[in-house]
Amino acid sequence: MNTSKVYFTNLRTTPSSSLPAKMERLARRAGIETIDFNRQYVAIKIHFGEPGNLAYIRPNYAARLATLLQSLGGKPFLTDSNTLYSGGRSNAVDHLQSAMENGFNPISAKCNVIIADGVKGADYREIPLDGQYCRAPKIGAAIADADIVISMNHFKGHEQSGFGGALKNLGMGSASVAGKLELHSASQPVTDPAACTGCRICQKHCAHDAIHVGPDRKAVIDYDRCTGCGQCVALCQYEGVVMGEGDTSERLNCKIAEYAQAVLKDKPSFHLSFVMNVSPNCDCWNHNDAAIIPDLGILASFDPVALDQACADLVTEAPALSGSALKEKYPHDCLEGQDKFQLVHPDTHWQAGLAHGEKIGLGTRSYKLIAV
Repeated sequence: MNTSKVYFTNLRTTPSSSLPAKMERLARRAGIETIDFNRQYVAIKIHFGEPGNLAYIRPNYAARLATLLQSLGGKPFLTDSNTLYSGGRSNAVDHLQSAMENGFNPISAKCNVIIADGVKGADYREIPLDGQYCRAPKIGAAIADADIVISMNHFKGHEQSGFGGALKNLGMGSASVAGKLELHSASQPVTDPAACTGCRICQKHCAHDAIHVGPDRKAVIDYDRCTGCGQCVALCQYEGVVMGEGDTSERLNCKIAEYAQAVLKDKPSFHLSFVMNVSPNCDCWNHNDAAIIPDLGILASFDPVALDQACADLVTEAPALSGSALKEKYPHDCLEGQDKFQLVHPDTHWQAGLAHGEKIGLGTRSYKLIAV
């Protein structure tokens, strides 16, 4: 079995070596300069943080990375896709405003900010994959059109996938609104006649001519044509079309791995993960709970599967912090060496995603950790 290299730096600093400087040194040591960035459009995939949540990666790191990529001849931009749920990032107008409020703007981040799937989340590219779960993942156009993808991942817990790291940032985070629906749903959408107003927005935007409003002004889905893309659910303002049956954690993680594979298909990539402020839940909430472990460091690799595995292993071996949701749940237990994400979210199975990522050739779970 092949072994991937994962590089690690701790968070100790000196007057001559700040944390952004250590991150740059880590990226260089891990080999980021071996990528040809000259005149290439570089998508820096990052999570801008839901307003009210303060656990996201600080924009200072993004600015340092953008400056490095520009010095190598690249044209970097920060990007993320819109969310399914209502909030501060469900459309490009609010999403950009949220990003700016959290410090991600052309001045502070040293590069432009682009919402990958457009104003309403409908701007995407289908990447042919013919995967076990996803035939053609729907990736935000700005990310799909980029020449190179660099992921900056805040490693933290997640209530559906167990944790969010490189694969989730790439797979779920790059998915358009319709793509996120495909990831979350195990079945095709269904209509709710009581809520349908007959506005025909779903009919107008269905790419497969699978939904029509009848004489009774109620939408009806032709399941022989429906591909389950969920665009109708994303566009309906009245909940007249809703998601079908929910997916399991195992299937969700496997789908995320396939979406990450689509994002990285046929293009160079590099990945950085920040194991700090490891909150029990995702940065998509409008708040962040106390960290469950101490801040550990920053990791980098060309292999997103190995990177996620290394981060998960470090969190497993770390002590749990008092005052956290984890210690509140297990106040008298020694949790060093235990799977903390499984303890926080018992119904999740993050291992399934990494196993599937390895199976489909996205990377390997076998790694060598190299301290920088």
